Amino acid sequence: MHEKFGVNPVVRSFNKEKLEAFIKFRLDFLQEELNEARSGGNEDLVDAMIDLCVVAIGTLNALDVDPYKAWDRVHACNMIKKVGIKASRPNPLGLPDLIKPKDFEHPNHAGNIGLLSTYSS
Repeated sequence: MHEKFGVNPVVRSFNKEKLEAFIKFRLDFLQEELNEARSGGNEDLVDAMIDLCVVAIGTLNALDVDPYKAWDRVHACNMIKKVGIKASRPNPLGLPDLIKPKDFEHPNHAGNIGLLSTYSS
């Protein structure tokens, strides 16, 4: 979508300050969609959840991060987790809770951070 509408070349031309402003803009956009999900009806919830995915994945794309690689790395790490109880996160619904095993390694996104290499959080 960003390629079609010309977002990617513009983002690639940003200096560090503009890139930081872009990231803030996108995070605010995600918050706006999350607020919509919390305050709307059923259809608003469905729409907002999809919009959250579109904005999040689109942000990675605009930053020249391969979202498919990132997704696969995070998913692989999540699949290593075990069912257990995470005391710091209440679970009033009794759903299976996933916890990191002792030897858990966070996903490594080295080589897939795109324009973020010029951005320090």
